[in-house]
Amino acid sequence: MLKPEGIIPAMVTPFTSSEEVNEPVLRQLVKRYVDAGVHGLFCLGTNGEFFSLTFDEKIRIAEIIIDEVKGKVPVYVGAGCITTSETVRMAKKLEEIGADALSVITPYFLTFTQDELVEHFKRIADSTRLPVVLYNIPSRTGNSLLPGSVGVLSQIPNIVGIKDSSGSFDNTLQYLDAVGPEFSVLAGTDSLILPTLMAGGKGAIAATANILPETVVSIYTHWQAGRFAEAEEGQKQLRAIRSAMGLGTLPTVLKEAMNIMGLPVGPARAPVAALPEAKYNQLMKVMDAYIQKGVIQASNGSAMV
Repeated sequence: MLKPEGIIPAMVTPFTSSEEVNEPVLRQLVKRYVDAGVHGLFCLGTNGEFFSLTFDEKIRIAEIIIDEVKGKVPVYVGAGCITTSETVRMAKKLEEIGADALSVITPYFLTFTQDELVEHFKRIADSTRLPVVLYNIPSRTGNSLLPGSVGVLSQIPNIVGIKDSSGSFDNTLQYLDAVGPEFSVLAGTDSLILPTLMAGGKGAIAATANILPETVVSIYTHWQAGRFAEAEEGQKQLRAIRSAMGLGTLPTVLKEAMNIMGLPVGPARAPVAALPEAKYNQLMKVMDAYIQKGVIQASNGSAMV
């Protein structure tokens, strides 16, 4: 069974100017991340705008990534929907097309009991042979998987890990205390990548790896080699772009930064709007600072890694 570990970019979904899936750019992104040494790819998550995509679009995006990656790294695909039956339908189709693992967000809109959440994930795991990574992001879903529930779910053979995007390091520590050593606790908050690794976590599903994949990978590789000061330097390099994320509605800042870099990922889907000029200029200052430090390089008026 797959053991999630290392740095796994939480991929954006590139769109054309008319908000259609941009297949050539999606393939370009896959190649870029694989060349940067990532340990997996994660699509159809929050930064991938899964909530704005149709069932058929989700399947097509997954098919493109699976085809382009050609088995070089595992492909984790977001399967989570509001209802259990819809998630099971998605999980079965993703298994059919060759996904390596599923990520399943908690259901959202309604607030569910822990018993309901546990039963939801059990039924999904029973419906597929694929490894399942739980996804906890209560600020977006209104539902938090408590450590006790994660401990129970970790006993199911094909539930292999959890992405914790709670933003609470204490919550991550409680997850680590609730599970065995083979269960992968992954940082979903990019400011906590190194702290999670130091505490016993296995890696991160990281949004900033869309922009600075080599830097995010370096945190893991330096940590793995015991070069903790170098790992901390990599972690510090993420602070500026992490702070800039609040300039707009998710994932506008991420996409604008990539467009600035010469990666034409297009807009976020409406009703998410482009950054106002003043905030765009603030983002440009952040990107220019990365250029000045040599973290990214300017090319033809744009910033390019």
